[in-house]
Amino acid sequence: MLSRITQRQLEYFVASGEAGSISAASERIHVSSPSISAAITHMETELGIQLFIRHHAQGISLTAVGRQVLQEAKLILDQMNNLYTIASESLNTVRGPLRVGCLESLAPMITPELVFGFGRAFPGVRISQIECNHEELLEKLRSAEIDIALTYDLASSDDIDFQPLANLPPYVVVGEHHPLASMPAVTIDDLEGHPMVLLDTPWSREYFLSLFRHAASPPNVVMRSSNLETVRAMVGNSIGYSIANARPKATLSQDGKRLIRIRLAGDVRPMKLGYATATNAQLSRVVGAFTERCRMFVSDQYIPGMAAPSFFDPHAVRPLSSAT
Repeated sequence: MLSRITQRQLEYFVASGEAGSISAASERIHVSSPSISAAITHMETELGIQLFIRHHAQGISLTAVGRQVLQEAKLILDQMNNLYTIASESLNTVRGPLRVGCLESLAPMITPELVFGFGRAFPGVRISQIECNHEELLEKLRSAEIDIALTYDLASSDDIDFQPLANLPPYVVVGEHHPLASMPAVTIDDLEGHPMVLLDTPWSREYFLSLFRHAASPPNVVMRSSNLETVRAMVGNSIGYSIANARPKATLSQDGKRLIRIRLAGDVRPMKLGYATATNAQLSRVVGAFTERCRMFVSDQYIPGMAAPSFFDPHAVRPLSSAT
């Protein structure tokens, strides 16, 4: 009977059981809700049992037998993953699942080349990707929902192993008509009184605010957003300056406003871009191969999808440093 239930259907069932709702499972594994519902219905028909109790507008809950099936399904999926590992080792090839998490502000820049380029190099690898904030990435590593996370060194923890790949010093970004736009460099004290737009995500906000620890006054935060592109649009529309570490290649906000990068001088700690894994996790051959690609493709001199450490902006009267 189980041969008529596919691995994919088991994955959809497990995601729904852990998430407590089909819509939450859909967001987690990036599969449409109707596809997940169809997979669960198929399993219930094949097994002849009810796996979930449906609550109107309140999600789903596992039945008693559904909880037992969930545990067995997770074991089956683990065993199937082990088959890929065994096959990879015997054939000296890289194949099987790879679950990558990425900091949401970094994902549009680095994952197309770094992650999906890895998939093109190893067609036998089945990649899934999730983007979220740093705190959520660490929790997903701890709960084994992802194998590896591409993120910053924002928080240290004994159960998380972080391997740095490149430094990303902070820089100031302003609109082209901002009073500081013509400055070759500024210090934290130079920003005093100017309105600030803060990239407001867990741990990142603490990092940005810590840059003002020894300033004469705290930053004048007038707007906040957890979305990097929203912050850039606010800056382009003269709402305020912002501070960032990631270096998008685009010098325009999404609504077409010009942005100017200014070097932030002084003793400011850079963020370190790297990858994180759970300390107690046994890394598969696939994850090991991906970490090797990360080490080969990411450095202080080159980061996939980002502007070079220094470049000349032809529309300005001075060289701009996008690394600082």
